Amino acid sequence: MNTVGNIVKNREVFTVKRDQTVLDAVQFMVEKRIGAVAVLEGGRLVGIFSERDLMKRIVAKGLDPKNIRMEEVMTRNIIIAHPDESYAACLAKMQSHNIRHLVIVAGDRLVGMISLRDLMMIDIKEKSAEIEMMDAYLHYIPPPAA
Repeated sequence: MNTVGNIVKNREVFTVKRDQTVLDAVQFMVEKRIGAVAVLEGGRLVGIFSERDLMKRIVAKGLDPKNIRMEEVMTRNIIIAHPDESYAACLAKMQSHNIRHLVIVAGDRLVGMISLRDLMMIDIKEKSAEIEMMDAYLHYIPPPAA
């Protein structure tokens, strides 16, 4: 079975500290080309901060990202998944909670984060392979009998 643990096992985990400014976090996200980061306090997961949080909690309210700390605007109600969860289960979880990033946790340890895009790309690859197999089956012409 394909699990989200397979997606994150060789990936770097990008995090920021809860006392960092939003501007620092956003610059880090731009540098790493990512849409969300896990927020830590002393190595412990305490939140998540995404582009959506930036738009909703900073930009829309006209706040200055240089003067706001992550702990003031991060999402605290973190939806998590475990490394042994399937792609489909995580996709369903993301859809039901209307989120685009899912934190992967093993025990009390942060092991990674996946995006809706990650899961959609995997789904596209799997569907493409199925289509190729069906196409080969439909267009197979058996050799003439001897």
